[in-house]
Amino acid sequence: MKKLGRPTVAAFATLALAVPLAAFVAPMAASAAGLPTLVVNEVDASGVPQDWIEIKNTGSAPVDASGLILKDDKDSDRFDIPAGTVIAAGGYATFDVGSTFGLGKGGDAARLFLSDNTTLIDGYTWPSDSVYPATWGRCDDGTGAFVVNTTPSKGAANVCSTTPPTTPPTTPPTTPPTSPTSTPWPGGSTVTDAAVANYAPFSSNLSGLSWETGANGAADTLWAVRNGPGALFALQKSGSTWVPAAGWEQGKALKYTDGTGDVDAEGVVKTDSGIFVSSERNNSNNSVSRPAVLKYDASATGSTLTATLEWNLVSALPTVGANLGLEGITFVPDSYLVAKGFKSDAGVTYDPAAFANHGNGLYFVGLEGTGSVYAFALDQTDGSKFTLLATISTGFPNGVMEVQYDAEKSAVWAICDNTCGGKFGLWDVDAQGHFAQTALFDRPTGLPDTNNEGFTVAPQSLCANGVKPVVWADDNDLNGIALREGTIECTAAPVDPNAQQLQVVVPEVAGDFIWSIDGTNGIVDLGTAVSKGDHFEAAGSINPIRVTDTRAAGPIWAISAQVSDFASGTTSFSGKYLGWTPSVIEAGAGASAGASVASGYDGGNGLASASTLGSAMAGHTKGSAKLGADLALKLPADVAQNTYTATLTLTALG
Repeated sequence: MKKLGRPTVAAFATLALAVPLAAFVAPMAASAAGLPTLVVNEVDASGVPQDWIEIKNTGSAPVDASGLILKDDKDSDRFDIPAGTVIAAGGYATFDVGSTFGLGKGGDAARLFLSDNTTLIDGYTWPSDSVYPATWGRCDDGTGAFVVNTTPSKGAANVCSTTPPTTPPTTPPTTPPTSPTSTPWPGGSTVTDAAVANYAPFSSNLSGLSWETGANGAADTLWAVRNGPGALFALQKSGSTWVPAAGWEQGKALKYTDGTGDVDAEGVVKTDSGIFVSSERNNSNNSVSRPAVLKYDASATGSTLTATLEWNLVSALPTVGANLGLEGITFVPDSYLVAKGFKSDAGVTYDPAAFANHGNGLYFVGLEGTGSVYAFALDQTDGSKFTLLATISTGFPNGVMEVQYDAEKSAVWAICDNTCGGKFGLWDVDAQGHFAQTALFDRPTGLPDTNNEGFTVAPQSLCANGVKPVVWADDNDLNGIALREGTIECTAAPVDPNAQQLQVVVPEVAGDFIWSIDGTNGIVDLGTAVSKGDHFEAAGSINPIRVTDTRAAGPIWAISAQVSDFASGTTSFSGKYLGWTPSVIEAGAGASAGASVASGYDGGNGLASASTLGSAMAGHTKGSAKLGADLALKLPADVAQNTYTATLTLTALG
């Protein structure tokens, strides 16, 4: 038995600019020769009762489709065709894919692959509009281009008609309200990117937004939800972009009251009572409609939030498909409703005292499948108790994607996305006590016509020079951007003629953000590794990092690090075997220590992946902090005896 020597290990710490490089290798296109005579022939993306894809065999012999793979527009979503599936010559086979992945009525794809999961046999990508209750199908059947089939023909030859459907998912009012003609956006035409480009947690599905004014001078927070996997984010402004606050970098997963499931979070509103989220369904059971409002305590620690209450509104709402449920949610205060003389659909003048434990306002939710907004009183002590007071038809034929109460305009916003060109409507209580549309606006010319599912207006305190900010969330993450910011006209608060206005100018001092190694930049000696039988261990501490931030606004800052491989000549071992435990040696500048990272010997990637040493949230006080970290190296016993060095690269975001 060969006895291993003890390798001596050292790490060299240096300040360096980390420049990430990325490489993409595209596989060779597969030859179309020899592919099965199968085509995607018809697609139902309505979700009523479940999404399905039809495959036709256009050949003259049966085809064994066992093991072939169906996907939507995401390579990560797949439905494996069951063994024993043989499609006769000229025959059809349909597959209900809703329980595996949902098909988007606002634009998606249906694709058929060989069992190698790479070779595309056939597919179709439909545009961003809804054709419910019709389907997309080939005309001529099996060979032609895809058109709208007004008569679905699941498992049979397509009924080729290109007349657009006229029947919506639910029965419309007998006399639908007349909508005003749309007018230009009441604000600036310029829209800027407001999120970190290609930020992975926002790569798709970012949806509802809610703006919270910071208390006692603290930074404002932009609350955002992602619908899959369901998560809540707390964002704060850093320069011109919104970035996750410390501890919220990956968002917090949203669970139901029993701690299970994956909440398909579509809308969010922050109130004095907590965070309220509107949801279409449980993504873990995505073929079943579950239109619900869930309440969360955002101050809870950990990476997961469990709802404290759920109001499942399915019994009070029209029946819609699993992917056509609740989108937006907003809170409308009782003070506004009473002052306006709001009446329920039954014609009863609203009396807040008649609804026990409902708080001090109603929750308005937008239902995608009907294009209507519904006003509910929610009992804050019991999720089984709620009352539907009013239904507001928006006239958006393809659904409401966001709902927002605007205190300045004394009205409720409802918006659609690219299914109607991005229209924005305002509804206010009319002389009869019911909500009626008062304005309809086009999107700003600088806002892309994409799947904008989130929208929020800044508080009146940010009104300057006649405008204030608005923010949109793009579910499609077009061009790698999930958030965009523009402006809307606002009115400065009136001046009381009996009051004297006092003014003082406090000049802003720009300040600096400085960081450096506190001491020498020499070798961090981890000493001689100690044999533990099946592995070696060594330990040490980095030279502390001094961070000084005197900037007036106290924006977010963070220090991260990443280690190279340990090398000695031509011999090396992975840097993933190095872990650490960060600490704040001297407090200041809002500093908090990053999370501990274990050695990759026990699983994971260790410090071979960038990890946070320390950070501060926006709005922190000026000052200085000293950051440190204990290093822990744990490496396999078969590493050859030698003296190894590595480089720990430190990077600052400030």
